[in-house]
Amino acid sequence: MLQFFRRRNERKSDTAPTYPALPEGRVVYAVGDIHGRSELLERIHDAIDAASAAAHHVEDVTEVYLGDYVDRGPDSCGVVERLIARRVGHDVVCLRGNHEEMFEQFLHGEYAVENWQPAGGIETLMSYGIDPRPLATAPAAAWVEAALRRVPASHHEFLLGLRDSHRIGDYFFAHAGVRPGTPLADQVPEDLLWIRDLFLGDRSDFGAIVVHGHTPSMSPEFRRNRINIDTGAYLTSRLTCLRIDHRGPRLFES
Repeated sequence: MLQFFRRRNERKSDTAPTYPALPEGRVVYAVGDIHGRSELLERIHDAIDAASAAAHHVEDVTEVYLGDYVDRGPDSCGVVERLIARRVGHDVVCLRGNHEEMFEQFLHGEYAVENWQPAGGIETLMSYGIDPRPLATAPAAAWVEAALRRVPASHHEFLLGLRDSHRIGDYFFAHAGVRPGTPLADQVPEDLLWIRDLFLGDRSDFGAIVVHGHTPSMSPEFRRNRINIDTGAYLTSRLTCLRIDHRGPRLFES
């Protein structure tokens, strides 16, 4: 497990930054990389609903999911199904992660299963009821055909409808991060879904606080220009949720 988490040298001065607040009554919940752990997502949903029910006044709530819903964990299908259902009656923004991009490309015959497998693609196919054993020596087209028979049309539509980024006030949400020196409005999908070291090591002002996942950390990282909430849920059973409101951002306990 230790090799799964990246070591980075961070200055101690970055441990207590000050963040912008949202207007009174405006609430954003940002959820990190889920990777097939539908039971953890269910727990987050229950906690958000309980907080909303207990609020003393009506809150304007948006839920932002940072991508990587599929692969590695046991129930990618269940995660996608829950997110689709969650959009009924809730303001939900679902971002595309690099694992959704791989899944989508696989379904279009543009990404070979042998390339997807190390990233957890077989676990995703199994969650849709596909037995990989009879396909072990089958051509690539047979894998795609099996997936197209089992993946519901609503899940295809979900993947196609994912956003690459989203901004709310002084917070910019992206799966992996942004390219330093490029205005937020000009960021390209390749960076928003895949970037790592160039972004993580940069201490400049990106134009907003970037809330991201993609790079798992043993605990959430609060830096002056970014907040990382990928805590490796599929291995650690810790799915991190960030609440941002008139007091700024803080961890939301489920």
